Amino acid sequence: MKTALVIMAAGIGSRFGGGIKQLAAVGPNGEIIMDYSIHDAIEAGFDKIVFIIRHDIEEAFKEAIGDRIEKICAWLGVEIDYAFQALENVPEGFSVPEGFSVPEGRSKPWGTGQAVLACKGIIKEPFAVINADDYYGKEAFVRLHDFLQGYTPDKPGDLAMAGFVLKNTLSDNGAVTRGICQMNDAHYLTGVLETGGIEKTADGATAGGKSIDIDSLVSMNMWALTPEFVELLESGFVEFFEKAAPANPLKAEYLLPIYIDELLHADKVSVKVLPTHDKWFGVTYAEDKQTVIDSFARLVADGVYKKDLFSDLKK
Repeated sequence: MKTALVIMAAGIGSRFGGGIKQLAAVGPNGEIIMDYSIHDAIEAGFDKIVFIIRHDIEEAFKEAIGDRIEKICAWLGVEIDYAFQALENVPEGFSVPEGFSVPEGRSKPWGTGQAVLACKGIIKEPFAVINADDYYGKEAFVRLHDFLQGYTPDKPGDLAMAGFVLKNTLSDNGAVTRGICQMNDAHYLTGVLETGGIEKTADGATAGGKSIDIDSLVSMNMWALTPEFVELLESGFVEFFEKAAPANPLKAEYLLPIYIDELLHADKVSVKVLPTHDKWFGVTYAEDKQTVIDSFARLVADGVYKKDLFSDLKK
């Protein structure tokens, strides 16, 4: 069954060193984090890549990765496409509430829910969603791909997420916020407990001065979704514009995990938590960049990746 990987690269992240953080070179040949995610997804069996970007970064994006990945995907027989997220972009068929307009002073798009919704018409198969600037490891892509192979149209609400072990997601550069998964005995998600101020300690981790279980599973915004889920996103986006956006027009965001949690509690979807034991890392702050460069150098030295990254994928 055809499966797609959707990469959310439209977010306006904090800038460092004059560059866009998603496009920072971290590999031995100038690869960026997305290169490794795309490699791991293709290796796992995904055969379509969709980049969600903004029009104003299109040129820089294609120069840093897009043009190169298009050639690699053509070589490997993998389809590639682009979706564009924009603040003023209300997808076809929507009617924004009368009198509502994009607020002056807002430059950021409407969040990860709107980002995935930008794929309407492009996504017709089960798909995984990831952040552009996170490294997830190989296991998670295999787990999500295997789950998506079980998709049937009569079960459009069967979703999944990768559950990362908390200790594998902590930063050496300060506190982090993580969504700790609450699950039933069958490993289905019952809720996500957003926990801020999680800091690594000598013997584990603490949050707000209290010890926290470092073997808990956490969400890192890596989802396995169905094509029908995009339709649900549409109705949720209308509701967002009716309630949340007018209440806080400068900062309101339509966020994928929050909407999935709403659907979960309304019994409209189920979310299987698929444990993965790889170490997550990403470039959140400028000082993270060298750590990530060193991490990829180790992965190459250990044989996890070839120095010529995609050379092992050609059949």
